[in-house]
Amino acid sequence: MSRRGQKYTQEFKDSTIQLALNSEKSAMKIAEEPGMSNKTLYAWLREYRKKHNIEGVSTQSHQGKLSKESLEEENRRLRKGLDRVKQEREILKKATA
Repeated sequence: MSRRGQKYTQEFKDSTIQLALNSEKSAMKIAEEPGMSNKTLYAWLREYRKKHNIEGVSTQSHQGKLSKESLEEENRRLRKGLDRVKQEREILKKATA
């Protein structure tokens, strides 16, 4: 739960902004983890973009620029997860039989 009037260090702000800009996670999820308001993070991102003259770049469009290697890594991760889910399903089938 977020606290009204919470003060954050500049180091925390900078690292959170970089995480939001460079992560595949949404800004809402990033804000949610430490319990801060997503409005706060969006304000920080707006301020950062204005200060660094970055126009029209959203975290979603940034995420859309995945390299071929990143897509291959994502495919590997998803296949691994699918294999795990299939194993869990088989275990549950046996348990209910």
